[in-house]
Amino acid sequence: MNEDRSDEPLARPVRFARGVGEQRAALLARMNIFTIGHLLLTLPRRYEDRRTFRTIASLRKDDFVTIEAVFERGRWSQAKFGSGRFEADFRDDTGVIRCHWYNARWMQDVFKAGEKMLLFGKVTFFRDMPCMNHPEIERLSEEGDESIHTGRIVPVYPLTESLPQRAMRRILWNAVEQYAPLAPESMPAEIRERRALPQISDALREVHFPESLASARVARERLAFEEFLCMQYVLVARKAKAAQVAKANPVHPAGKFRERFLASLPFRLTNAQKRVLEEIRADMARPAPMHRLLQGDVGSGKTVVSACALLDTIETGAQGAVMAPTEILAAQHFRTFSNYLKPLGIRCDMLKGELKENEKISARAAIADGRTQLIVGTHALIQDRVAFKNLGLIVIDEQHKFGVEQRGTLYDKGTYPDVLVMSATPIPRTLAMTLYGDLDVSVIDEMPAGRQQITTRVVGEAQLEKAYDFIRGQIKQGRQAYLVYPLVNESDLLELKSATEMFDDLRMTAFAGLRLGLLHGQLKAEQKESVMQKFRAGELDILVATTVVEVGVDVANATVMLVENAERFGLAQLHQLRGRIGRGAHKSYCILQGHPKGKDSWRRLKVMEETSDGFKIAEEDFRIRGMGNLLGKEQSGVPLLRVADPLADIALLEGARQEAIALVAADPQFGKPAYEPLRRRARALFRETGGYIKVG
Repeated sequence: MNEDRSDEPLARPVRFARGVGEQRAALLARMNIFTIGHLLLTLPRRYEDRRTFRTIASLRKDDFVTIEAVFERGRWSQAKFGSGRFEADFRDDTGVIRCHWYNARWMQDVFKAGEKMLLFGKVTFFRDMPCMNHPEIERLSEEGDESIHTGRIVPVYPLTESLPQRAMRRILWNAVEQYAPLAPESMPAEIRERRALPQISDALREVHFPESLASARVARERLAFEEFLCMQYVLVARKAKAAQVAKANPVHPAGKFRERFLASLPFRLTNAQKRVLEEIRADMARPAPMHRLLQGDVGSGKTVVSACALLDTIETGAQGAVMAPTEILAAQHFRTFSNYLKPLGIRCDMLKGELKENEKISARAAIADGRTQLIVGTHALIQDRVAFKNLGLIVIDEQHKFGVEQRGTLYDKGTYPDVLVMSATPIPRTLAMTLYGDLDVSVIDEMPAGRQQITTRVVGEAQLEKAYDFIRGQIKQGRQAYLVYPLVNESDLLELKSATEMFDDLRMTAFAGLRLGLLHGQLKAEQKESVMQKFRAGELDILVATTVVEVGVDVANATVMLVENAERFGLAQLHQLRGRIGRGAHKSYCILQGHPKGKDSWRRLKVMEETSDGFKIAEEDFRIRGMGNLLGKEQSGVPLLRVADPLADIALLEGARQEAIALVAADPQFGKPAYEPLRRRARALFRETGGYIKVG
C-alpha cells in the first residue's frame, strides 16, 4: 500500500497536509513531526486572548498586550563593533509606539508604509514613549486570515527556523478542519463517560482553537490521559501476560549460602535492605518469574542485596548473570562478586568485548555447560553465541543505560528467569511508573551507618586556584582526588576543558611533583585497568578523568572531587560522580566549577549544594530537563509522549494506571472487540519508538 493512500488518514505523511508540501515537511521533521497525527498532537505552547485590543494611549509599563496599529516609518541604527538595531514606529488613533529589534537588519525589508500590523509584547517606556523590544508581529493584509489570527483565543506554537508562527497556525487550522473529524476514537466509552472526557475530534479542535481557556485545558487533559492510558495498558498487559504464560521454577533454597555470606560481612544489613530482601525472596518463591526494579541511592547497598538473590538462585543449581553497561562497572562487579562468592566455592567468570578470542571461547563454553555459576559482563552477554545451561536470575545494573530490547534479549536466553534490574540513578516515582510500569518496585531508602556526608560547593573560574590549593592540602594529608572533565580531547567547536589537555597542563603546573593518572573511554581495556589499579593501590594522587568514573569506581581513600564545566552535566550524572567519594572514614568534598549562563543552569548546580538526596535531585533533574532528555536514545521501546508530562500530570498518570488495571482484569484474554481501538493505538504508540511490545 502506498504511504499516501493509508487506510488511517492520521498515519499519512505530513507533506500531504494542506499547506505543507515537501519543503515544509522537512522543516517539521526537525520537530519530530512526520505524520498528520504527529501534527495534530503538536500542541500550542501557550495561548493569547486576542478578543480585545488595547489602544496605544492606554498602555502601562510591564503590560503584555496585543495592539493593532499601522506601520509609519523605520530606520536602522548602526552601533560600534558591527551591532545595531532596527527601530520602527507604529500608530493607531490614540498615539505612537516604538519597537526595537536588535541585530536584525533584515527587518528593514519586512514592513511597508501604511501596512496594518498586530504587535504582541511587553510594554516599556523611554522618555514617556511606549516601546516594545522584539515584539511578535503579524500582518493583517491577508484576506480570510483574521478569523484564525485575531478576534479569538489564538494558539502560539513551538517553531523551527524558517517556519513562522502565522504559517504554522494556518497549517494547524487546515489540519484540524480536515482531519480532526477523521481521528479514530481509541478510548473506551465507559472511561470517557466516567471521567467526563470529550471525544477525540472535539478535543483536537478545542486544544488548538478553543472557545475558552478552560475548554483548552480539558481538551489537553483528555489527550494526555489517552497517551498515559495506552502506555499503562501495554505495561499492565505485559505483566499480566507474563503471569499467565511464564512458569518459572520457584526458588526455595535452604539458605545456607546466604547465611554464610551474611555472616562473613563486616557490617549488618540496614532495615531497608532486609525489607527489600524479603520482597525479592517472596517474588522468587512464586511460580511466575520475578520482574522487579531495585532502586537505591549511591552507596545504599544494592550490590549486597543482589548478591543474596544470586546466592539463592545458585544454591538451587541454576545460574546467575549480572549485566553492566560499561567495562569499568563490569570489572568492579566482577571483583566484588568474586570476593563475595569464591569463599563459598562458587565459580564466577567475566565476559566482555575486550577479552581475547580464546578467553571468550573458554568463558562461553563454561557458561554453556554450567561450570560457570555466575557470569558478569557487558553487552557481550546478549550476543548470539552466548548460551546458558540453566539461567535462573538476571541482574541488570544501571538499567536506564540499556534499551528495553536488550533486557528482552538476555531474558530470552533462559526459560522464564527471574529478573532484577537495579538503578543507582534514583528515578522519580512518575518516571518509574512510565518506564517500568511492568515491574514491581523496591526501594532502599536508608543509608548504611558510617556513610560520609559530602560537602558540595559551586565555584567559578576565579576560585579555581583556591580549589587546587585545597586539593593539594588533602593530598598532603594522604588522601586522593578525582578531577573530572566533559571531553576526552580539546575541541575546536566547544569551549570546554578536556581531560587530556588538563592532564598535560596540571602535572606541569598546579600539581607538579604529584602523581597523576589519566582515564577515559578511548583507552584500551588493559590501559584503563592499569590506571585504575594504580589509583586503588594509592600509587596515584590524582585521577584525571571523564565520566568513565561515573559508576564502578570504589576507592575509599579518595576524598575530593573537582568537576570542571559542571554545567555541562545532568544532575543525576553529577550525583553519580559525587558518589565516587565519601566511601571511606574521612570527610569528603565535591567542588563543582562552572559557567552557568541561565537560571536553570544555576538552579541545577545549587541543588547539588543543597541536598545529597538522590531522589530529590532526580525529581529536579526531571523537572528541568524533561523526560526526553533523561531517557536518551538508549530507551528504545519507550513511547514518545507528545502531550503528557509524567511530572506535571501525575494525577492523570495514576488515574490512567487504575483504568488500565481494570481493563486488563475485565478482558484477561485481550479479545474484547470494544477494546481493540485502544490496543491498536497502544501498539502504534510503542511501535513509533522501536518497541517490541505486543498487546492482543
